[in-house]
Amino acid sequence: MIGLLLITHANLGEAMIQCACHVLNRRPPQLLQLGVMAQDDPRDLQPVAQEMLGWLDKGDGVLILTDLYGATPANLAMSLVRPGQVEAVAGVNLPMLLRVLNYREYPLDVLVKRAVAGACDGVLQIKPIRSEER
Repeated sequence: MIGLLLITHANLGEAMIQCACHVLNRRPPQLLQLGVMAQDDPRDLQPVAQEMLGWLDKGDGVLILTDLYGATPANLAMSLVRPGQVEAVAGVNLPMLLRVLNYREYPLDVLVKRAVAGACDGVLQIKPIRSEER
């Protein structure tokens, strides 16, 4: 099973994990988060994140999900990428996280594609229900 690490601003990762636990009615294994606070020095977080990768990788690799491309959490994630072993995807949202949690038995390269598709598929405009449908 591929390990998952969320590296996000502040408590976003933990909040997303709690939402996923609510939807799935359980806490998925091999899932951790690292919240980056405004006062954190990314150089201090590098060894922490590296240690977390060691806890998560049981031989199938780790996928890092991060929030905003180009921001400190994504830059930290980028520094951890090892193609084929540790991959990262920016733009995490709840549909992406749920998709990834349901396809962790797939190879890492396939899981990356599923993550991106899950994020995109989960973004939809909500239209009002017509009065005759109510």
